[in-house]
Amino acid sequence: MLNNRYQRIPHQKDEGEKPFWISFADLMTALMTLFLVVMAVSLMVVTKRINEATNAENSRKKDILQICEDIKHNSALKNQVIEVDCKDNRISFGEAGRFGHNDYRLSPAGNQALNTLVPIVLSAANSKEGQKWFKQIVIEGFTDTDGSYLYNLDLSLRRSEWVMCVLLDPLFSSSKLTEDQKNQVKQLFLAGGVAFNGAKDSKDASRRVELKLQFYGLKEKENMSQQPHFVSAPLESCQLTR
Repeated sequence: MLNNRYQRIPHQKDEGEKPFWISFADLMTALMTLFLVVMAVSLMVVTKRINEATNAENSRKKDILQICEDIKHNSALKNQVIEVDCKDNRISFGEAGRFGHNDYRLSPAGNQALNTLVPIVLSAANSKEGQKWFKQIVIEGFTDTDGSYLYNLDLSLRRSEWVMCVLLDPLFSSSKLTEDQKNQVKQLFLAGGVAFNGAKDSKDASRRVELKLQFYGLKEKENMSQQPHFVSAPLESCQLTR
């Protein structure tokens, strides 16, 4: 009897432990399966967001290229002097956009090219793609390396400011911009001097003015505060002549 009782004890202990270890193994398997499912779903969500962002950025670049190409095409039809670079989104006027030494006034050919270009740019900004992405046009005046930094900074700023004078002051402007177009110029165009940071191979080529087209990023416009709207004064007067 003692032998029989002794033999039953291991048997009963083994039977009691089996359900516990089987349940623990099933639990670990279930947790691992759940982990893999969560990781798979998370990976799919991240991949989808990346694809959506990539597609959105490609669509934005396509729209911006279309805007620039339209400006380039329409400008070439009216004035061969205007040079549009759709890689860097810059507009220049070749020799017509150059200035004399210590001078901030554009030549008549430069004024004519500017007056031809601006309505085309405004039309592009008012297009479907333009209303979505067009941010502003920065007028950049450049100088040669003669003189001090502050001297050239002031001169380059005057050159960019002169562009605004040509567009808005009737005494210097031969453009036929409407009042709405002038208001849009005030809204979109930004004058800013850049001294001699963009010097060319020659001093003559360095003394120039260029327009830089700038566009909104994907989420930039949504997060921006509302910009002020300018209304034309009865008569705009260029301060450079005072």
